[in-house]
Amino acid sequence: MDLQQQFEQAVADSKSLTDRPSNETLLQLYSLYKQATEGDVNGDTPNMFDFVAKAKYEAWSSLKGKSQGDAMTDYINLVKKLVN
Repeated sequence: MDLQQQFEQAVADSKSLTDRPSNETLLQLYSLYKQATEGDVNGDTPNMFDFVAKAKYEAWSSLKGKSQGDAMTDYINLVKKLVN
């Protein structure tokens, strides 16, 4: 299986986790997914009163410069850890 296929499988696996991950882990999954699929963060910083959007934006922004391949690999490894 190539990296893209492994990533797609990990995305599918993440949607069927038996236990809900912590908010911190969910932010990690979100930011790695966005970095893997879209690259570096884009768009304006969300309103400071939209706490969820701001947390997501900041988590994704923290990965700026990470390659999409590395983000895919990190996402796959995180999902594997959550499944086991």
